[in-house]
Amino acid sequence: MVQALPGRARVVIVGGGVGGTSVAYHLAERGERDVLLVERAELTSGSTFHSAGLVGQLRSDPALTRMNGWSVELYRRLQDSEHAPGWVESGSLRLASTPARLEEIRRQAGWAQRSGLPLALISADEARELFPLMSTEGVLGAAYTPTDGQVDPARLCYALAALARAGGVTIAQQTRVVGIDTMDGRVAGVRTDRGDVECEVVVDCGGMFAAEIARLVGVRIPVVPMSHQYVVTAPLPAGTLPSGRPLPSLRDPDLLVYYRQEVDGLVMGGYERQSAPFTATARSYDAVPQDFNGKLLAPDWDRFDEIVANSQIRVPVLADTGVASMINGPEAFTPDNEFCLGGTEVAGFFVAAGFCAHGIAGAGGIGRALAAWILDGDPGLDLWHMDVRRFGRHYRSPGYTLARTVENYESYYDIRYPAAERTSGRPLRTSPAYPWHVANGAVFGEKAGWERVNHYSTPGSEELRPRGWAGRHWSPCVETEHVAVREAVGLFDETSFSKIEVSGPGAAAFCAHVFAGRTDREPGAVVYTQALNDRGGIEMDVTVTRVASEEFFVVTGTAFGPHDLGWLCRQARLSGAAVRLADVTGAWACFGLWGPRARDVLDPLTPTSLSTLDFPYPAMRETTVGDVPVRAVRVTFVGELGWELYCSTEYGAALWRTLVDAGAPHALRPCGYRAIESLRLEKGYRVWGSDIGPDTTPDEAGLSFAVRRGDGGGGFVGREALLAARARGVVRTLRCLVLGDPRVVALGGEPVRIGAEVVGQVTSGGYGYTVARSIANAYLPSGTAEGTHVAVQVDGTWVTAVVAPSTLYDPKGERIRGEA
Repeated sequence: MVQALPGRARVVIVGGGVGGTSVAYHLAERGERDVLLVERAELTSGSTFHSAGLVGQLRSDPALTRMNGWSVELYRRLQDSEHAPGWVESGSLRLASTPARLEEIRRQAGWAQRSGLPLALISADEARELFPLMSTEGVLGAAYTPTDGQVDPARLCYALAALARAGGVTIAQQTRVVGIDTMDGRVAGVRTDRGDVECEVVVDCGGMFAAEIARLVGVRIPVVPMSHQYVVTAPLPAGTLPSGRPLPSLRDPDLLVYYRQEVDGLVMGGYERQSAPFTATARSYDAVPQDFNGKLLAPDWDRFDEIVANSQIRVPVLADTGVASMINGPEAFTPDNEFCLGGTEVAGFFVAAGFCAHGIAGAGGIGRALAAWILDGDPGLDLWHMDVRRFGRHYRSPGYTLARTVENYESYYDIRYPAAERTSGRPLRTSPAYPWHVANGAVFGEKAGWERVNHYSTPGSEELRPRGWAGRHWSPCVETEHVAVREAVGLFDETSFSKIEVSGPGAAAFCAHVFAGRTDREPGAVVYTQALNDRGGIEMDVTVTRVASEEFFVVTGTAFGPHDLGWLCRQARLSGAAVRLADVTGAWACFGLWGPRARDVLDPLTPTSLSTLDFPYPAMRETTVGDVPVRAVRVTFVGELGWELYCSTEYGAALWRTLVDAGAPHALRPCGYRAIESLRLEKGYRVWGSDIGPDTTPDEAGLSFAVRRGDGGGGFVGREALLAARARGVVRTLRCLVLGDPRVVALGGEPVRIGAEVVGQVTSGGYGYTVARSIANAYLPSGTAEGTHVAVQVDGTWVTAVVAPSTLYDPKGERIRGEA
C-alpha cells in the first residue's frame, strides 16, 4: 500500500537512499518526529542499490575521518540488533606499488595516529598473508586498517528506514517532488504528484537527482552523475579463498583498482582514465530520465579494459575467472570529490548529496551531522570542506562543473600533493592586472575560480628545497619575493579577496551583534575580528571597515565569501536586522603594498598624509593614488608597514601600473601568494580553514585580543558559549613549533607527539626565510611551555621540534607601525 501523505510536516526529506534514510533515522533519534521522507520510486532505487558497499574510514580531512568513524560505530551497533545491515568488519589494505605511493601511505599513517585509527604499515608479504590471492610483484608496502569493512547497502537502507519509522517518521514511496514553494526567501512547502505538503525544512538527498531538485528553488548543487563500473566474478576455484575469515578489501591505487570479497567470488572495480558522464554536457545540466529508477547502464567493456588488465596483474587468478555480472551505475560526483552538505541561500533548504562513490562509508556520519545542522543550526564539527557553500556562482555553469568533475574522476587515485593545481576550466576569474602578470612571467595558482599569482619566474637558489612532499611544488622564486618585502617593498594582487558590504539603518547594530570585536567605532576605523557560532567556535575571520554610519566593508578569504555571506544572511534572518548584505568581490580590485619602503612609494602618489599620526594602524582613508580614486586601508598580513589599496575594478590596471612604475626607484618587487604564506607564518598570523575554524575558540587560537571584553556594546553571537568555555578552562592552545631540521617542512595534518603520546596535529606549516626556520602551527595542551621538545611526524618519520614564541619575527610589531 502507498503511504498517505500528511498535509504538513516540519521536515521533508527528498530521497530514499542511504543518505535520506540516515538523516531520517538521526532526526528521529534526536526526538524530531514530524518528518516525512518521500521517494520517487522505491527505497534504494537510486545509486544505493548498485553500490559496492566498501567502508573505509581514513581521509585527509579529520572531520570526514570522524564522520566515517561514526558510520562504523552505527553499523556495528545495528549488526547486533534485529536490523542487521550485513556489516562485516573485514579490514582494508591499501598497497603502495611505487616509491611515491609509499610516501603517501606513510603520511596516511600519521593521519591515522592523530585520529586514533588502528592503521599499521606492513610489508608486501604481510599484506599477502591477509589477502593470499594477491601477487606482491612491485608492491613496496601496504597500510592495513583492521576496523574498516563492508556493508550491504540495501539492507543498511532498509534498516535505517525501519528505525526511522519506529521513531515516528513517515515514509512515502512512489511520490515524486514536482515543486518546492518558498516565501520571503525560505522554504514553505513541497508539491508532489500525490499532493502538497507544508513544511519548514526540505533536505535534498536526491543522489543523482539532487541538482534537479535544487533547481526547483534556484539553488545550484554541482554534482554530475558519472558512469562507474565494477564486476562481480564467478566463484573462485575451491580452496582459493581462506576459510574462517573474510578477505580485507584491497585497493591498489597505482593500478586504479579495488577488490572486496563477495561470497565465494570478488567484486572488482576501479576508476578509468577515460570517464563517461551519464547525461550532463558542457551546455546542459544533467537530465536523468524520469523513469531511471532501479536501473543500470549498459556495460562498457572497452572503457573497462584497462581496469580488467590491471586487476589481473595484482590478482592473477582473475585471468582464469569468469564474470558473473557487470554493474554500470551512475554515481553523483562533485568537482572536488567531497560531499555537498548543509544549508543553502534558501532558508530551510538543506543538502546531503554528491557522495562520490563513498557515500556508504559516510552515510552514518552524514545523517548525524545533518540532523544537528537542521535542529541546532550547526553540524557540531568543522565541515567547511564538505559545505555546499564552498562552490561559488561559477559552478552554475554546466560546462565548468562538468570539466572539473571529469578531471576529478579521472585523477581519483592520483596522489594529491599539497599545492597541486587543477587545470580544467582555467582561466575564469581574473584581476584587472592579469595581462600584466602574464606578460611578466607570473606562475598562477587557482582558488575559487580566481587566477592568483603564486610567484613570478625569478631565478633562485635550490639550496633550501625541502625534502619529501613539501619539495614537490616548492619554488626557489619565493625566497626572492619574501626578502624583497622584508628589506624593500613588495606589491601583491589580492583582488580575489572576498568582499561583503553590510549597509542599511540596522548595519551598526547588526555588526555589533555578529562580530566579537568592537565594530561600533567612527567611520574610517578598521577592526580585525571574528564571528562566532553558538559553540564559541570561529565561524568567520575578517577585517571590518566602517565606511560610513550605515555602511561596513567586510573582507575575508578568497574561498570563504559564499560561506561568510551565507552565515551573515542566516544571522540577519534570525535577528530580523534591517540590513542589506551584498557580495561586492567583483566590484573592487585590491593591491597590497608592504615593506619598509612602502610609504616612500605611496607618498608621492597621494595627497593624503601617510604619517602614523594622520593615518594610524589600522585605519582607512578615501583618497587618490595617482589618478585613481582608492580606499586605502592600513593593515597587513605579512608583518610590515603598508596598505591594501582598493579601487573600482575599471581602475585596477591603471593603479597596478602606477604602483609598479613608482616603486621602481625603491626596489619594488611584484610578489605572489607563496611569499605571503611564508611571511605570515613568521608573524604567527592565523588562517581560517586550517589554523582556526568552527571547532576552535578565539582563546584556543590565541586571538582573545580580537574579542571585546565585558558588556560594553552588548552581547554578540557565541558570547555565552565562549564565556562558558573560559569557565571550564582552556585545555588546548595553538602553538608555534620550530622543527630541528630546516629542510624538513610540515604541510598540515602531521601528528605531534610529546613523549610517547600524540597530543595534536599540525594545522599549517612552511619555511620562514627571514628567521631561517621550518615553522609549524599545532594545538597542544594548555600549559605546554616554550622550549618544550616535541616530535612531528613528517612523511612518516618523526623529527624533533621545539615549542617557540608565537611570533618569531618582530614580536613587538615595530615594523608594522613604521613610525614616521
